[in-house]
Amino acid sequence: MSTYADRLSALREQLKRDRLDGFVVPLTDEHMSEYVGEYAQRLAWLTGFQGSAGSAVVLSEEAAIFTDGRYTLQVRQQVSADQWQYVPVPAVSVEGWLGEHAPDGGRIGYDPWLHTRAWVEAARKALAEKGAELVAVNTNPVDAVWPDRPAPSDAVLSVQSDEHAGKSSAAKRAEIADWLHERKADAVVLSALDSIAWAFNVRGDDVSHTPVALSYAIVNSDGTADLFVAPEKMTDAVSQHLGNAIRVHDRTAFAPALQKFQGKRVAADPERAVAAIFDSLDAGGAKILSLRDPVVLAKALKNPVEIAGHRAAQARDGAALSRFLRWMEIEAPKGGLNELSAADRLHAFREETGVLKDLSFDTISGTGPNGAIPHYKVTEESSLSIELGHLYLVDSGGQYADGTTDVTRVIPIGEPTQEMRDRFTRVLKGHIAIATAAFPEGTVGAQLDSFARRPLWEVGLDFAHGTGHGVGSYLSVHEGPQRIAQPFYPGGASLEPLKAGMFLSNEPGFYKAGEFGIRIENLVLVVPLDIAGAEQKMLGFETLTFVPIERDLVDATLLTFEERAWLNAYHAQTLAILGPLLEGEDKAWLETKCAEI
Repeated sequence: MSTYADRLSALREQLKRDRLDGFVVPLTDEHMSEYVGEYAQRLAWLTGFQGSAGSAVVLSEEAAIFTDGRYTLQVRQQVSADQWQYVPVPAVSVEGWLGEHAPDGGRIGYDPWLHTRAWVEAARKALAEKGAELVAVNTNPVDAVWPDRPAPSDAVLSVQSDEHAGKSSAAKRAEIADWLHERKADAVVLSALDSIAWAFNVRGDDVSHTPVALSYAIVNSDGTADLFVAPEKMTDAVSQHLGNAIRVHDRTAFAPALQKFQGKRVAADPERAVAAIFDSLDAGGAKILSLRDPVVLAKALKNPVEIAGHRAAQARDGAALSRFLRWMEIEAPKGGLNELSAADRLHAFREETGVLKDLSFDTISGTGPNGAIPHYKVTEESSLSIELGHLYLVDSGGQYADGTTDVTRVIPIGEPTQEMRDRFTRVLKGHIAIATAAFPEGTVGAQLDSFARRPLWEVGLDFAHGTGHGVGSYLSVHEGPQRIAQPFYPGGASLEPLKAGMFLSNEPGFYKAGEFGIRIENLVLVVPLDIAGAEQKMLGFETLTFVPIERDLVDATLLTFEERAWLNAYHAQTLAILGPLLEGEDKAWLETKCAEI
């Protein structure tokens, strides 16, 4: 099956054998992960789509792929319009589309290990109105026709030391036990991979760029736990670290274990636990408490050790990125570079720190029109030469034992146009508005999002992605529950109250299709503010990322006095933090880039 058309045809033949009239293919795994292992890349295998969020529906006569505004351009480049309809979400939902397009009386299949129970209920309701049926499959039909599907990773677990975690696994499990007692519950199911990694202070290598291991866990009200993981992933060091209070089982024992809670009160997260988990608990007679995984918020509130580690990681990473930006400034105008070679060189600079564990995501290395694709992923086929007259956007990050980084910078190759400077400066103004925001306790990200957009809105422009996402501590580069985004953002409403200790990105942008893209991204920490005369507790952001912001792209006439002061102070701090980490010409370059405007 060398072509995507062949693969689609093979899936349709399999659906006939399975007596199905359609099938839903989401981009996730059995842990509802955003980033998934190669074995779970069913959507990419079937369609060619390389983005990190999307779904597809295959019917006997038509097929549709569902993506949000981040991928409007990308999906059209990677997925054939001859076989697939492009459907925008959230304007149209998968279940809503099924309700209109599924055949009357049809049988539409789904994999219960890849969907939430809420989605199943919504899809079942939408199909019922057409007399159609939603059918759970025991074997995923995509897997049945994917001849060289990779096996799940067999990489071993590693220990995340208390030196970096700042709190022992025993202490974390004791807090989860307290949470269970407060709710008169006997146990909680943890199925999100980063929740398990955090709760047990372990890390893995099963998902590219995200240090997690394929596993499940059940934490009991006495603080003990059951961890379900493939035996070959265990080492003596990990076994010793876990101790006697954590019983280790084969991952295949998880579903049967869920059926042994008859009469017990068991908590499971309706957003993060798949439908099959709820089905197994139901089958065993458990009393299910649909509650958010207690690790989610605890993990988001970073402790002092994690914050200190993150500062160290940011400084180290910022120095590496600064060296790369200087190198680009020298080499790019000569010609001969392309998006792939630039990304490789940046990776090499990070490797030279000597402590890089991995990248935190595939580097977004885009010049000219590719820079206008917000979540662009460079490939051998798509890689453009970096040429004079274009902007070059690089969104990248590193995974270090003490922190996860994520930073975006844009540089001109040659002389930028006035339009480029205007748009860059408006994005910078939005970035500064977030960085300097003061807000009362209880404020949610959706209330702040428009701060970043106003300078663009004033001239009739906008950007089609969120302004900020949470970030883990040597974990996922995209971590909830906090975010800064519009209320109708595809990832869900940004209605989580921001709390001191949360990491977020600050990344407004602007994209001119076919020409250039701009994004300025730093990571920030939510901190308490001491405001004289304040009548309530106030919060704000402390910027954590320090890398020069390209002065040649700034139109200083568009900046207010306060914005100019912020930029100059930011650059002074950048020089103070990175200066001691750089030498010779790199340091001299940094001094020039951090000069006052």
